[in-house]
Amino acid sequence: MDSAADTAHRIWLTVLAQFSDLGDAEDATLVITRLMLAALLGGVMGWEREHKGKSAGLRTHILVSLGSAMLVLVPLQAGMESADLSRVLQGIVTGIGFIGTGSIFLRGPESRPHGLTTAAGMWLTAAIGVTAGMGQGTTAALVTLLALCVRTLLPKVMHPPGAPDGDQ
Repeated sequence: MDSAADTAHRIWLTVLAQFSDLGDAEDATLVITRLMLAALLGGVMGWEREHKGKSAGLRTHILVSLGSAMLVLVPLQAGMESADLSRVLQGIVTGIGFIGTGSIFLRGPESRPHGLTTAAGMWLTAAIGVTAGMGQGTTAALVTLLALCVRTLLPKVMHPPGAPDGDQ
């Protein structure tokens, strides 16, 4: 009976060890803050797209930002060297570029490209998630604010009322 109890205890300790990556309240606060900020800022980017009825809306942008944050946060927690982290960043940039390419298509007799702003926005949302995941919250928020200005104010300045918003 002692060996069964001993085995159960070892199993329990092994299971607990799988959830020990957040060693204390400070670690948990850091991870929660960075991931929540990434999700919030991705949501801001996605809300603007959703509000305009564009593809890649709220959920997509939240997931892109949150996933990007997680992909840099976990290696940082594990003590990955910055040279190795650069390969993670290269993978994120390439992967999001691939996803963004899928949102671009040609339309009309002139074969004009459409979806460029969506693709660029997803790429920027991934960068915002990476920035938040690396603990650079102010920079991530500032970039989000600048992106919203580009998406909302710039079309009003560049295009007269009643003209298409130039969202390609």
